[in-house]
Amino acid sequence: MKDELDALELNKTWCLVDCPAGVKPVGCKWVYRIKRKSDGSVDRYKARLVAKGFTQTEGIDFLKIFSLVVKPATIRLVLSLASMKHWTIHQLDVNNAFLHGDLFEDT
Repeated sequence: MKDELDALELNKTWCLVDCPAGVKPVGCKWVYRIKRKSDGSVDRYKARLVAKGFTQTEGIDFLKIFSLVVKPATIRLVLSLASMKHWTIHQLDVNNAFLHGDLFEDT
């Protein structure tokens, strides 16, 4: 949990502000997972802080949805290309990934 909080703080993922009147803030919760080795023994413990987006109502709490997730079809395409072209494939485990961009449009 400390590593996750340190990464969030280091990347300046938020700044504290007062909640506007009549607005209910989105809560968050910790999600825990045990990563295991192939023999079943514990490799490491992982913790992730996630927003409770299910408490929001479209059109009231938000207008647009942004999801930074790779689609399975894209993964299949890349793996197919790698197979056809005899490319070497490497696995990568990313500890923390942060979007560094503006999600809001000026109107």
